[in-house]
Amino acid sequence: MSNKETEILDEKPIDFIRAKIKEDIANNKNEGRVHTRFPPEPNGYLHIGHSKSINLNFSLAKEFGGKCNLRFDDTNPSKEEVEYVDSIKRDIKWLGFDWADREYYASDYFDEIFEYAVILIKKGKAYVDSSSMEEIKTSRGMPTSPGVESPFRNRSVQENLDLFERMKNGEFKDGEHVLRAKIDMSSPNMNMRDPVLYRIKNESHHRTGDKWCIYPMYDMAHGQSDSIERITHSICTLEFENHRPLYDWLIKEIEIFPPQQIEFARLNISYTMMSKRKLLLLVQEGIVDGWDDPRMPTLSGMRRAGYTPEAINSFAEGVGVAKRNALVDVAKLEHSLRDHLNKITDRRMAVLNPLKVTITNYPGDQTEELEAINNPEDETAGIRKLPFCSELFIDRDDFMEDPPKKYFRLSPGNEVRLKYAYFIKCEEVLKNDSGEVIELKCTYDPETKSGTGTSTRKVKSTIHWVSARHAFDAEVRLYDRLFSVEDPASTKDGKDFRDVLNPNSLEILSACKLEPSLQEAKSEDKFQFERLGYFCVDSKYSSQGKPVFNRTVTLRDTWARINKK
Repeated sequence: MSNKETEILDEKPIDFIRAKIKEDIANNKNEGRVHTRFPPEPNGYLHIGHSKSINLNFSLAKEFGGKCNLRFDDTNPSKEEVEYVDSIKRDIKWLGFDWADREYYASDYFDEIFEYAVILIKKGKAYVDSSSMEEIKTSRGMPTSPGVESPFRNRSVQENLDLFERMKNGEFKDGEHVLRAKIDMSSPNMNMRDPVLYRIKNESHHRTGDKWCIYPMYDMAHGQSDSIERITHSICTLEFENHRPLYDWLIKEIEIFPPQQIEFARLNISYTMMSKRKLLLLVQEGIVDGWDDPRMPTLSGMRRAGYTPEAINSFAEGVGVAKRNALVDVAKLEHSLRDHLNKITDRRMAVLNPLKVTITNYPGDQTEELEAINNPEDETAGIRKLPFCSELFIDRDDFMEDPPKKYFRLSPGNEVRLKYAYFIKCEEVLKNDSGEVIELKCTYDPETKSGTGTSTRKVKSTIHWVSARHAFDAEVRLYDRLFSVEDPASTKDGKDFRDVLNPNSLEILSACKLEPSLQEAKSEDKFQFERLGYFCVDSKYSSQGKPVFNRTVTLRDTWARINKK
């Protein structure tokens, strides 16, 4: 290893996984190789929880001069689709990681895994069980009491080989037989109580077609695939810790390459659901607008919402690696997002709840162009021209007819600054027959032009605006957190996770007024709407010249303020 590589390693925080890898390299274990893998199941879209594992596996390989495979654990054809495979690859590349030519599938190894099962049968370590799945479940007992051996446990090797071959040949219906490991029905580890290794599924596979009608269970395929690929460090989340003895047992009995499994705490985030099964229900029941709904914690949904891979990677790295599960505050993720968007997004004017303002002493036929800063955090972003005329729109929330004390925005007789423009004073309030305010008559002070004015007067409030003659109408979607409780996965009192959905997770505003430069914004373009938050052009509903904007995140953590009240 070069001095430069050593320096890079020394700069990284040494968590227990990196410490173990360093120890293995120092002892020349596996000839000093570091080979990891990211092994998703193609039965759903990747979510934010997966970003931690993706970052960890690919980053470890890069840090230690190794390799990282992408391997799909496609052992259950009833739940897997090519759509999921494509989405997973797209999301990993979006995060900035590349597996080069190392794209593999557990199905690539079905022949080898079948032969591994035959080896176990010949050694008397596996048997065909003709019990029903309910009988098998019942016979395994409880963690505090031993299980009961199957009446088929002592079939002869020859009978087991014959039945297993006939299972492979499609002679039986689903559920008639399974192949089980013969280990220990009294083991305190339930995973060691003769676990099922193969089951019959007369279904077509998205890659192998109708070649197979028996499929290995996840535990049978996962560790063995690692071995075939000669993975040195099998990085898994904590739920696989109790499966490690089974993986080790299989490796020992089959006599194959032994990967080192290391478990870490999975990423759990407040106000977020990580169960793919439950996320699928949200999609199937039409509660959300598909897997890429901006409220979903899927990477595709977050991309559509306006998240950046840099923000997600920064968050995943900042969370670190731990041995105990914990609930991470979603505000940390949103902080990473705001921090990055603040640096990269141009500012724009948008009025979401418009109220008309007429400046009575400004020439009615005049239009001027004012200079506006694109991004104060980026000196190279430059300036743009904003059209200004006698008719404007401001946000209705920036006016109050009868304001309380210390209200500094626009009110009758009060003066505010229009950002990048002039001071205006409200002189008259117009209402409709229902008493609703529909227009404000104001005057402006020409000596207060932003940047060039000669007035030394000051005001306490600056508000945003758009020119009524030049603005265009657009739809803006205000997305918010999908769930109303901190831990939706742990609902109580018989409540379902659907019972804690946030009823205000989406508000669609159809008559927003946006500055003209936004009309040609492209899909996934990101902006900060002055004083309102960060927004992204929706990739699903936008069209040329008719962008739809999704709110990515507010400028501040409004939930924190609400919860303090």
